[in-house]
Amino acid sequence: MESLALHRVTAAVLVLWLGSSSTCAQDMVELPTVTVTVDKRAQSLESVPASVSAFEGEDLEAAGIDSLEGVARMTPGFTFQASGQSGLQPPVMRGLTANIMGFSSSVALVVDGVPTLRGQGFDDNLLGIERVEVLRGPQSTLYGRNAEAGVVNIVTRKPGNDPHAVVSAEIGSREKRALRFDASRALVKDTLYIGVAGEFFAQDGFIDNTFNGGKEDDRERRNGRLALRWTPSERTDATLRYARREYRDAGSLWGSVTAPRTTVRSGTDSWNESTARTVSLDVSHELAPDLRLRSISANNEFIDRILQDIDYMPVDMLQVGRNHHFRTLSQEFRLEGRLGQAQWLAGFYADRDDHDLSFGQKIPLGSTTTSATQKGNSAALFTHWTVPLKERWTVTAGGRFERDEVRFSLEGGREQSRAWSRFSPKLALQYQWHEDGQVYASIAEGFRAGGFNAFAPEAYRRYQPERVRSFELGAKGRLLNRRLRYSVSAYLMNVSDMQVQQIGLPGQMFLTNAASARPAGIDAELQYLLGSGWQIQAALGLNRTRFREYRDGANDYKGKHNPLAPDVTGHLGVRYDATRGWYVQAHINGASRIYLDAANMYGRAGYGVIDLMAGYTYGRTELSAYVRNAGDKKYDTIGFLNGTTTIYSPPRELGLRVTWRM
Repeated sequence: MESLALHRVTAAVLVLWLGSSSTCAQDMVELPTVTVTVDKRAQSLESVPASVSAFEGEDLEAAGIDSLEGVARMTPGFTFQASGQSGLQPPVMRGLTANIMGFSSSVALVVDGVPTLRGQGFDDNLLGIERVEVLRGPQSTLYGRNAEAGVVNIVTRKPGNDPHAVVSAEIGSREKRALRFDASRALVKDTLYIGVAGEFFAQDGFIDNTFNGGKEDDRERRNGRLALRWTPSERTDATLRYARREYRDAGSLWGSVTAPRTTVRSGTDSWNESTARTVSLDVSHELAPDLRLRSISANNEFIDRILQDIDYMPVDMLQVGRNHHFRTLSQEFRLEGRLGQAQWLAGFYADRDDHDLSFGQKIPLGSTTTSATQKGNSAALFTHWTVPLKERWTVTAGGRFERDEVRFSLEGGREQSRAWSRFSPKLALQYQWHEDGQVYASIAEGFRAGGFNAFAPEAYRRYQPERVRSFELGAKGRLLNRRLRYSVSAYLMNVSDMQVQQIGLPGQMFLTNAASARPAGIDAELQYLLGSGWQIQAALGLNRTRFREYRDGANDYKGKHNPLAPDVTGHLGVRYDATRGWYVQAHINGASRIYLDAANMYGRAGYGVIDLMAGYTYGRTELSAYVRNAGDKKYDTIGFLNGTTTIYSPPRELGLRVTWRM
């Protein structure tokens, strides 16, 4: 039965992704040009010689998508590792995974130029968003370590002279209450502007605690963004930003693998009181025509504070807790300009990590708390060039030299240190075969930093950097009078010293380097404007990542799936906009089976989930209704924490939303 269901999901995913757009298709003559900045300069989506997905903020808002998980559902080859905990969302892209306890990621999250390079804090509630861009393939040339599989680039809306305001209120299943707003205006015309965005969200849980009669997993979050922009002249643009996310949840979406589904008998309070905050100053100045200097200074913090019962019984026998404080201070300078017809960029990047780590564990024999510090420094020089060759031919080349150092010490112990230097090149050749179409070939290298397993046995304390070399062929463009946009890419990657997440005792996770692999796959996207109000989009990711060599003691995992990496991801959907202001849309997203461990013993079955939405717009007001997971599909992750725990998938959800736009 599971095999039949998976084949049905896979067949559906291979057909179409039925997407959403806030722009009324009834009035659209052609698909608009999309500008992206994933290469750290503005260019059209079709001109980037790489696999890129771009989503406008207005479209995400109209579709009710307020999380990076929602973006990942619409992106081929991009998913997240289920953790059941807010704020902890390790990304998975093209078969390369992040990890929880190594404090590093295979994908970089960059918000207005400020990077997050670990699974902790890899989240965003998409407040005041102008655009989200997902760039697949190694991006270490421009973004450095931990961008070996790709980059998620978020660009927030800059406040300007024109007043802007959007307010939405939402109610839904399980006493859901949500309020979001985004507003901006000029304080001094043409000189000083302010933008503010915020969110309050609360929802009751769905896991029954039969011991105390309540729900185990209530959710609450409070988020905000503030931007103060100053343009003293046409040549200078400076923006000071502050962002904050607060998670005030009850327990994780966890339960025992032996208990009835979504049921615990816990006598121990579980909670998540994590907080993220970022302060940044972004200054851009035109030194001369076609010569611009940009500086981004930032302090990025995430406090990961959790207590979780893991016996799920009235007697307090097993529990784990984290109290980590991650701090990263970063500075980037970059200069961009033109030399003849060539466009170039050169820059310097440096950061300093200062992490305080504390992990507590209670077992029947007693309680233990392990504290540690992890510090680090990184410095890099990079450059990126786009040079036209003969007619219709262009070459893109870049390189980055980076030096990384990590220092680690357990409380009361001596400090250990490790350091690496790495050069990451990239080369792409593209051919413009018609005005709106190109084909390209590229080769790029990326890496993920090594480090220390803070809470692992001493024998597994250290792990080496992971290295990737990627080969990619692709085609993209617009056809049929620009009513159809397409993108397809095929890739092959060689991975050496592959970092693999291992799970020891409950709550104990660490990395090893005993693997090599050769991920291969295809990413494809399609958007088609049919006319008469109809829009269709499609996205499909195919990936095969298996261990070529991997021995861990007496265990041989050759040929096994890399944990957490599905072979198939995809979306389908359709949207119809009527001339009288109403619309309907449908989505289905799915993924094939994943495994949690190198032995492929535990995992999550393949699934497909249907989301439905309908709405009516009258003047500046929109009323919409939605059903998420309309079929109430269950796609639990079974066998977490070394086979003891199930991470539950959320049930069907119904809701109403009213939105007012200036």
